[in-house]
Amino acid sequence: MNLLITGCSGHIGSYLINNIFKIKKIKKCFIVDNFNSTQINSLFNSKKKNNLKFYNLDISKKNSLHKFKKIDYVIHLASLTNAAGSFNKKKEMYVNNINCMRNIINFCKIKKAKLIHISSTSVYGKQTSLVDENCEKKYLKPQSPYADIKLIEEEMLKKNTKYLKYVTFRFGTISGVSKGMRFHTAVNKFCLNAAINEPITVYKTALNQYRPYLSLRDAYKVFKYTIEKDLFKNDIYNALSENCTVNQILQKIRKYKKKIKTKFVFSEIMNQLSYHVDKKKLNNEGLYLRSKIETDIKNTLQLLDNI
Repeated sequence: MNLLITGCSGHIGSYLINNIFKIKKIKKCFIVDNFNSTQINSLFNSKKKNNLKFYNLDISKKNSLHKFKKIDYVIHLASLTNAAGSFNKKKEMYVNNINCMRNIINFCKIKKAKLIHISSTSVYGKQTSLVDENCEKKYLKPQSPYADIKLIEEEMLKKNTKYLKYVTFRFGTISGVSKGMRFHTAVNKFCLNAAINEPITVYKTALNQYRPYLSLRDAYKVFKYTIEKDLFKNDIYNALSENCTVNQILQKIRKYKKKIKTKFVFSEIMNQLSYHVDKKKLNNEGLYLRSKIETDIKNTLQLLDNI
């Protein structure tokens, strides 16, 4: 079976391609990136056993994927990210990400390829204490342009449900070490601040609010399980390792970096209430995500230990 991965050099993509050989169904893996937001070093020292073939392409351009003939699966990771930063590049993000999604859907329809689409738990806006995939539409109130685009992508897939097989995963905030890791998401950013002895900036109202986090190790399990178990049910699943408060994340960091400072700041996306994201639906499919965010914190701080 042949797999196409877009956004291969990013935080998630670089971890995935480094471990793709573990998915026995996959014989060839075609990987795509335009390097707009990540670095080519993500592809350094790629293992031969992964059988990767790289293409430098901008998939927001129409017909950019025409050269790929026989593709069985697509994992779509290519998009402009950073929820907090998306307010400053709103128009660019809408145009790029929606065009990418439209081209991916058309490609999968033509090639009859099964699609793994990544959405975000940040689509849950002002919420009750526990939310799941079946919550009323009124509770889907994304608090950033990035999250709003993810909902639009979900709707685009629903409109094409008769024409392709897909699955959408609403990922929690990613943590963990990879070649393409970035430091704009909470756990990684906090670890970097701690490592260089800078104050950890915390959104003023967020200290005791719960948010979902997803370890890279569990993200990989999601991809592997979906392909091996053929979990393409044209449905949506939450994917997270733990629900934690910011304060709990800080306490985990303090186990390895005793003297950390915090500084409270304001953010445009901090009018959300505290909420837990439910992962029972994925559990019911036989997939249990249990990786510890604390392990990701330990590994990230070790990576930065000599700074």
